[in-house]
Amino acid sequence: MVIKSKSTLLGLVLLSAFFLQFFLKLEWSWLSVLQQQEMYKRWSGLVLALFIMFQWVLTGTRVIKKFRKYAMSMQTIHKWLGAVSPLFFYVHSIGLGYGYLLLLSYVFFSNTLLGYLNLDVIKNNSDALFKGWMITHVALSLIVTILVLFHITMVFYYK
Repeated sequence: MVIKSKSTLLGLVLLSAFFLQFFLKLEWSWLSVLQQQEMYKRWSGLVLALFIMFQWVLTGTRVIKKFRKYAMSMQTIHKWLGAVSPLFFYVHSIGLGYGYLLLLSYVFFSNTLLGYLNLDVIKNNSDALFKGWMITHVALSLIVTILVLFHITMVFYYK
């Protein structure tokens, strides 16, 4: 399979790099030190949460009639931001976490990978495949959003 989508290719490289550094325990000590600081965690978490919320704008452009004219350009932005999503995650955390954070990481990266393998890449015009792909992508996106909100609540409740 030859991948012609530049955003998919970039995304797969960044996702692979994230997991490569994770499994080989490669880290930048300065980033690791930063990620231990409370203010850094909060600000980088805010950036990551805003990124996730911004990804929902594509849904808005598809659902709200007066914004539909922006859907195609928003889809391009959505794909490119999805491609760099491992960087947003990496800046916030070089690890996957434990418990619900591990679940959040798994769902986040599964959805990211699913996004990379969108129907432009698969090149299949099957209506059933499209609907299944879209339902799964949106469902995982909802789960990520709910887990992020839960994470934010836990972080601020226990501090």
